[in-house]
Amino acid sequence: MEPREIFARNLASRRRDAGLSQEDLGFRSGVHRTEVSNLETAKQEPRLSTIIRLARGLGIPTTDLLTGVDDAELKPKRPRPRQGAAQ
Repeated sequence: MEPREIFARNLASRRRDAGLSQEDLGFRSGVHRTEVSNLETAKQEPRLSTIIRLARGLGIPTTDLLTGVDDAELKPKRPRPRQGAAQ
């Protein structure tokens, strides 16, 4: 499982445990509801500032949202083409 999938599972689980809808969490954290949805479905990678906002909105430590991420499988990164290089 990739890190964003583990984060997605943690976020959805903690939100449900708190009894919040995605809209409620968005309001509490200042993160738009569609972004919450995209994060919970692993369609989007979270920014550090977003992780902090969501954790504060849930009233939990940021580490709760990152549990298990250290053990995630990382796909190798493809090298980015150099700017100005012919393709």
